[in-house]
Amino acid sequence: MSEVVKILLSLLGSYLVGAIPFGLIVVWVARRQDVRRIGSGRTGGTNVMRAAGWLAGAITAILDVLKGVATGWIARALVPENPWVLVGSALLAVVGHNYSVFLIEKREQGGIRFKGGAGGATAFGGAIAIWPPIWMYILPIGVLVYLFMGYASVTTISVAVVTTVVFTVRALQGEATWIYVLYGVAVLGVVLYALRPNLERLRRGTERAVGLRAYLQKRHGQRGGSSMNSGNQNAMP
Repeated sequence: MSEVVKILLSLLGSYLVGAIPFGLIVVWVARRQDVRRIGSGRTGGTNVMRAAGWLAGAITAILDVLKGVATGWIARALVPENPWVLVGSALLAVVGHNYSVFLIEKREQGGIRFKGGAGGATAFGGAIAIWPPIWMYILPIGVLVYLFMGYASVTTISVAVVTTVVFTVRALQGEATWIYVLYGVAVLGVVLYALRPNLERLRRGTERAVGLRAYLQKRHGQRGGSSMNSGNQNAMP
């Protein structure tokens, strides 16, 4: 098999692996519902959690991470010691996750569109495929952002940002090639493009909260409601 054919197989195989809609499958198995018709319509872990609970969301997130990790196995098996193919394969897994060939839909105004997720979990897996220890940086920062900043979209963006920063620092220290930095930058672009509606809601202050922010908002709303009820009761003759 020629080198060119191996490269094409790695890139195509990685896209197809990334395109597997695990979120759609998990929600269908758990609830017999189409996750594309629920919430944001995405197939990632956050929307799956809204549709079928935290366990389904966690299972989906893990499977989506593994899609990215698998690209490392594919690329290294077919084209060993080629950082361009490794980066390209990891990136195409994220593209496959966001724009899955298995989730083609017709647009009402004509044409077709490819549905999927926002790419955070698969981007995380792709970063692990390139340099496994990076999980020690991405995971704790992502958890902190999720819990305390309180937006799933910002958490997704943080994965790409941390990936870019870590690979840049390693390249500056001479510990890795600058090609890996391109993965972080490209993934950041893909994620930001997918999250355009979320970024607009963040600008407007209408993005749905998660983590501690959601908890505090809920408590504040309950207290506000209790105060209003008390006020109404006191006003009654």
